[in-house]
Amino acid sequence: MTPKDHLRDRELALGIAIQDFATDLRLVDPADLVTFVRMEQYANIEDLVNSSSELLFKPSTLTFGWGADMRVTWTETPCVSLDMEFRHASVTVFFALGLRAESATVEIRYICFEAPLPDPSLNTLRLVEALNASRCVAPRT
Repeated sequence: MTPKDHLRDRELALGIAIQDFATDLRLVDPADLVTFVRMEQYANIEDLVNSSSELLFKPSTLTFGWGADMRVTWTETPCVSLDMEFRHASVTVFFALGLRAESATVEIRYICFEAPLPDPSLNTLRLVEALNASRCVAPRT
């Protein structure tokens, strides 16, 4: 496997784990979210992130990274990107969460494993285990 394959597997695992969270965030009026990003009202975004994650993840596991971007044009579906952090057990992931009308995307920007194992597949498994252990409730099926 190439490093890109491991990254793709990790992004897929993270995306599945936060699917319910992203769906909940997409219930926010897009105009409000765009306004919060445009006006750099990051405390409001943090409140939305906290309220969307509190019933799904253990406290301080999934947090807003106080950075955001948006793409709003006349010809494309609006997209808001939030800088996020996942931290649980010995795994920390910094990633961008892209929110669109019907979907969400995950782009890992940096991942850190305390005492990383030499086999990247085992580190991916550690991420999956940390994601599962960080949940307050089982994900919807």
